[in-house]
Amino acid sequence: MSKKLSIFIDESGDFGPFKAHAPYYLITMILHNQDIDISDNIKGLESHLHNLNFDYKAVHTGPIIRREEIYKTMRMEERKRIFHALFNFARRLDFNYICTYVDKKDCEDVIAMTSKLSRNLANTINSNSDFFNSFDEIVIYYDNGQVELTKIITTVFNVFYSNVEFRKVLPVDYKLFQVADLICSLELLSLKADAKAFTKSETEFFSTPRDFRKNYLKPLLKKKL
Repeated sequence: MSKKLSIFIDESGDFGPFKAHAPYYLITMILHNQDIDISDNIKGLESHLHNLNFDYKAVHTGPIIRREEIYKTMRMEERKRIFHALFNFARRLDFNYICTYVDKKDCEDVIAMTSKLSRNLANTINSNSDFFNSFDEIVIYYDNGQVELTKIITTVFNVFYSNVEFRKVLPVDYKLFQVADLICSLELLSLKADAKAFTKSETEFFSTPRDFRKNYLKPLLKKKL
């Protein structure tokens, strides 16, 4: 039987010009060995969310923290319970992840940004070649939300591998896609914590950067390649 690797991709940022309130562009990839069954974990998460009276198909980390979209009428306690349900689901799962980013102030235009992101992603994959080469097939899941990123992903992976397949998906379709969103958000918050740039909503949700790193970032960094 062939050994398959599923890769779920999420991004934070856009390819527009640098803006002080959103200086970074991140790419996060959840790496899951398909031989590892997570169906019981998924059932547990769905049951937990149902018990919280949260019957939406997808959990979106950023809006939870910022109290936006479907979360705008929820109290802090309610939002934290939903966040912790997804966070603990991710913490217990057996997977790895990679994350790369650029600071947009170092990119003079979209061409430079695309070049730097492509190079960073290629270097990250190359430095973990033993891991990727241990699989016979690679299936990449992305929602094609940004055309520029879709081009980067397809180009870089096709350079390294001939056994790669690309599938367009929606966040509601896969819980691991929502985990990619969670970890991408936490990696962004890590950069903001280092820059002492937590917003009011982020401070209210996580308290201090130190508490954020200890309680949320550190447990998931163990899964980072």
